[in-house]
Amino acid sequence: MSYEVYLPRVRKGKKNAQPQVRLSTTSIVLNKLAREKINADMVELAFSREKRIIRICKAQGDNGLALKKTKVHAKGFFQHFGIAEKDKFKAEYDESERALYVSLQGS
Repeated sequence: MSYEVYLPRVRKGKKNAQPQVRLSTTSIVLNKLAREKINADMVELAFSREKRIIRICKAQGDNGLALKKTKVHAKGFFQHFGIAEKDKFKAEYDESERALYVSLQGS
């Protein structure tokens, strides 16, 4: 009788890890690294119509949207700015601004 050995897939190390954001119809989902970079319970969302970039940063006080575990409910934000993209996007973290920038162009 022969046996086949199961070898689980090896996850990529943190050296290749990058903040990533997934947009759905009603929400924004952040991966673990993106959540660690933001480090907040409330986030502020902003959008540049010219460059089609979403900025996600820690909200000042209670004036923001709740970050519940990994998700921000952003249906109103998407409708207000006419954002219809639904996909995973790489996010760039700006240390000086303490914000994530998600480009919706060239995904």
